[in-house]
Amino acid sequence: MDNDIQSKNFIEQIIDKDLEEGKVKKIYTRFPPEPNGYLHIGHAKSVLLNYGIAQEYGGNFNLRFDDTNPGKEKEEFVDSIISDLKWLGIKWDGEICYASDYFEKMYEAAVTLIKKGLAFVCELTADEIREYRGTLTEPGKESPYRDRPIEENLKLFEDMRNGVFSDGERVLRAKIDMSSPNINMRDPVIYRVAHLSHQRTGDKWCVYPMYDFAHPLEDAFEGITHSICTLEFEDHRPLYDWVIENVGFENPPRQIEFAKLLLKDVVIGKRYIKKLVEDGIVDGWNDPRLVTLSGLRRRGYTPESIAMFAKLVGVTKAQGEVEMPMLEYCIREDLKPKAKRIMAVLDPVKLVIDNYPDGQVEMLDVPNNLENPELGSRQVPFTKELYIEREDFMEDPPKKYFRLFPGNEVRLMNAYFVKCTGVEKDEAGSISVIHCEYDPETKGGNCEIRKVKGTIHWVSAAECVKAPVRIYENLIDEEKGVYAEDGSLNLNPESLRVIEEGLFEPYIKDVGPEERFQFVRNGYFVSDLKDSSVGSPVFNRIVSLKSSFKLD
Repeated sequence: MDNDIQSKNFIEQIIDKDLEEGKVKKIYTRFPPEPNGYLHIGHAKSVLLNYGIAQEYGGNFNLRFDDTNPGKEKEEFVDSIISDLKWLGIKWDGEICYASDYFEKMYEAAVTLIKKGLAFVCELTADEIREYRGTLTEPGKESPYRDRPIEENLKLFEDMRNGVFSDGERVLRAKIDMSSPNINMRDPVIYRVAHLSHQRTGDKWCVYPMYDFAHPLEDAFEGITHSICTLEFEDHRPLYDWVIENVGFENPPRQIEFAKLLLKDVVIGKRYIKKLVEDGIVDGWNDPRLVTLSGLRRRGYTPESIAMFAKLVGVTKAQGEVEMPMLEYCIREDLKPKAKRIMAVLDPVKLVIDNYPDGQVEMLDVPNNLENPELGSRQVPFTKELYIEREDFMEDPPKKYFRLFPGNEVRLMNAYFVKCTGVEKDEAGSISVIHCEYDPETKGGNCEIRKVKGTIHWVSAAECVKAPVRIYENLIDEEKGVYAEDGSLNLNPESLRVIEEGLFEPYIKDVGPEERFQFVRNGYFVSDLKDSSVGSPVFNRIVSLKSSFKLD
């Protein structure tokens, strides 16, 4: 039993205890995104945790949009969130919920607090409220409107709803404790006037609840048993509990906080991502350099790799940073047995096999993935003229260079042994053609006639297919860190390099969007979800083959 407890995270241990003590009978969790942007990798950790808890305990799981701030929310964001969650494999119970479904009930809850003498309408400006609030070391000062009669507060709150007041002219505040050491408890604003059209309720409302008031009520209305959220809400928990208790719920939800996901040298904050999008620095919310879920998907990450990453990161109370190589490790591990390995040349130089028959096209049978025979094989054309990577040849190589150089013999992958006999150069002195001779007895490249140390990949010059390739690097200049002294982002000017014409085996000519491959020695790539079409792929590099992350 002790070993079982140790294997569970602290949230599971709390839930186990609540079940054992009879505090709850069935677990009910939720994921409550605000529709003011696209989901990012941090949201993935949260939703996978909440959904996973519900699955583990045979409970229920709600998807609920916290749409209480119509000035920043769009239907586009709702649609993107739903799409991302479906892609992750998240399934919610019943219909999608919205905070706006409960606006009338929230208003009634606020009226309940007024009638109990626990809320009042305040006329202080936002700046005055901030000034009256006090500091971490000094208590706040009570509003001069704090002791209005209950009937007057009820009338004023009704007037707020009916549009009598302009934005900011009146607010409803909870009456708690202006001397509380927790500033969140110093008579917080729970309703404000905002003459904004809501994407779901239209112009029905001109008062909207504040997040710290609406959120606990939404959980309570839906019967959520455990409200699992990130550590920044820990100081808000007393207010969460105060609202639930004083509105009068018999079985209140329990808020539990865990450490949020922080990626080192990565732009993860929604506010910064939004600015990158609005300033046109990136290609929308789904730019492959972003860690939005739609960006990661377009980059080529899989739902399985993101779930593996969330599991590796784990669930703790201690806040810390995670490095991007951990996420890259996960996609490599996921794709290693899944991806077909094809040959692509991204920086080509021509190689001519002088003793190979002119005009002959020889079809070679090549396995798609040596680690996974179930992926089968394909036919690859071999001809007299090929292209190889420029870095696979050196005219004057250093010691222990085992690729092609004058007089050296290498293996052309899955084909033949070839020996370099000479080169041609252009007017600038750059090598334009490499000449070789092949040994017909070495077909397949694995003969035992003699050993060669170097193996290089290639494509047929006559039969290859051309397609654009995008090489992505970190959006941030890692040497400088994420933020400059003025608060701006230290952007990496080399975060995207475009190769207009990569050269590929003919196999890729019928590839459609979102197909993943390992390009031999170049990395894992995906045909772009947005810009590819069948027969006209554009490839994004997902990740290189080398990893700096090691699993302990």
